[in-house]
Amino acid sequence: MVVVPNLMELFAAKGVLLLLLTLTTGYILKCDGAVIVRLDEETSINERPIIGVLSQEQSFYLHGKYPEENYTSYIAASYVKDIEASGARVVPILIGKDRQYYRDIMSKLNGVLFPGGATYFNQSDGYADAGQHIYEIAIELNDAGDYFPIFGTCLGFELFIIIASGRGEKENRIRCYSYNNLPLHFTEDYRSSKMFKQAPEDIVDILANEDVTVNAHQFCIVDKNMESHDLVKDWRVSSYSDDDYGVKFIATIEHRRYPFYGVQFHPEKNSFEWKLSKNYAHSMNAIKANRYFMDFFVSECRRNLHSFANANEENKYVIYNYEPHFTGILGSMYHQCYFFEPRGNMTTK
Repeated sequence: MVVVPNLMELFAAKGVLLLLLTLTTGYILKCDGAVIVRLDEETSINERPIIGVLSQEQSFYLHGKYPEENYTSYIAASYVKDIEASGARVVPILIGKDRQYYRDIMSKLNGVLFPGGATYFNQSDGYADAGQHIYEIAIELNDAGDYFPIFGTCLGFELFIIIASGRGEKENRIRCYSYNNLPLHFTEDYRSSKMFKQAPEDIVDILANEDVTVNAHQFCIVDKNMESHDLVKDWRVSSYSDDDYGVKFIATIEHRRYPFYGVQFHPEKNSFEWKLSKNYAHSMNAIKANRYFMDFFVSECRRNLHSFANANEENKYVIYNYEPHFTGILGSMYHQCYFFEPRGNMTTK
């Protein structure tokens, strides 16, 4: 914001010059006559953002192990912690609901995270169906002028592209194998992307030159997936990485029109997942660089002004109503998980 004294008097007789100033610089004169602001500058910022995290089908690692009940879905606690570390609160979004449920809950939230995980996209009323409802409602909101961001990590990012491709019988992704910490190979124009436009140079330098992004995926999206379904016109790639066999896969992506963002790696694992066998990158540089992604997404969510009607309503929805359980000791890839909607007791053998 730039303050220019007496600018109203200066331009009072020179409206054409004021118009040219607006068109050429992107600044406009506010009606008080003293302040010039960017056309794209936000005038309202949400200081209490609250973000939904989509649950997914119960992990086969934990099914029948812990807790005793047969819960229908879970959320890894690392995603919750990652969001909270960036200054936002979390509301779990459950799978298996009708479209109105997702529409109603999104009217109270400032954005939605599609987490990574291990589930299939062809399960009825599961993660993919819920994700499609959210994705389509987010488009409707943005088209109506209601800025609503969504962010997909690993499986969540892949789901974005599959939904955009039309969810055909053959999924628009390929098999690849990546279980290493990798650098990002930025595109030449990455600085013009929304995600990296304002990224600090030291963060970019770490991401580009050090093995700091945690990869754990058996599928990926490559350029031919984007080209085969004419997605290049709607999505832009800002970086790539190489899998364990040299396959060049898309690492970061964003929608050209909507505030939709995806990463193939796991920024939450650097700070919040500690399983020794996984060899996740935990250096100070790795933690610093990967904090950038959720900080960026939460800053996007601050541009949305949805809210709950009051504190009592908010308290009924937030993740604090649930207890995270220590699941890493039971073989899960996640150290802690939240579980939702018990379906009765199970007997295990």
